[in-house]
Amino acid sequence: MSSITTDQGIVHYEVHGRGRPVILLHGWLGSWGLWQETMEFLAKNHRTYALDFWGFGESGKKRTTYAISDFVSLVDQFMEQLGIVRAPLVGHSMGGTVSLSVAIQYPDRVSKVVVIGSPIVGSSMRLILKLAGYRPIAFLVFRMLWALEKGIRISAPFITSDERWPDMIEHDLSKTTLESFLNSIASLRKTDLRSTIHKITVPTLGIYGDKDVLVDPNQWKIIAEKVPDPHIQRFHRAGHFPMLDQPRIFMNTLQEFLDMRVASP
Repeated sequence: MSSITTDQGIVHYEVHGRGRPVILLHGWLGSWGLWQETMEFLAKNHRTYALDFWGFGESGKKRTTYAISDFVSLVDQFMEQLGIVRAPLVGHSMGGTVSLSVAIQYPDRVSKVVVIGSPIVGSSMRLILKLAGYRPIAFLVFRMLWALEKGIRISAPFITSDERWPDMIEHDLSKTTLESFLNSIASLRKTDLRSTIHKITVPTLGIYGDKDVLVDPNQWKIIAEKVPDPHIQRFHRAGHFPMLDQPRIFMNTLQEFLDMRVASP
């Protein structure tokens, strides 16, 4: 377990493998743990870094804001402190939205972008996620976590075929606070990258599961239409977690994209 101290709190991360760096970013209510199998798979050719956003996992929770812009700053500071000049960013759900935002704001930091089930427009999230971004509802959820955990168990088969997921999300949920739960999803709900996503000139891979019940899987169309160098992979049998539903195909797809040579400008 490793950590760095930033001007806005401690950031926990894990690192595995040797070779070219790759940075993995988790989604809302998640943590670095989602990436363990992916890190092992990429380890032969890549030095993989998986970090916890502020307010999640083992990272610091003494902030008052947990906006997408905060997480963009986190990635920039993380790369600066670890001496990573430029690297691919791979993000799931909210982590993918952060990855795109880093590529827009810090283009010299990013060599490739991979987004997995990520909202380009916050309104593409299903109603239940958008409601979580309102304080009265978030407060009620935190007062009745047992009900949320029961709901997760009931809805899990519709979200992913991986039977480990309910335990994973409950473990990660126990590491969050009311403010990180509320502010991050509220910020994501207000995000709309359609007017700036065209600024991303590096190869961008959008991976979306057709059975996603949390984010509209048609978000891939925005990437295909607006990003100069788009690559799209649709997983017809996967939902919001392609890395769990179809792990082998997912990892091979990711590896091939990371290994793809980029033509010089």
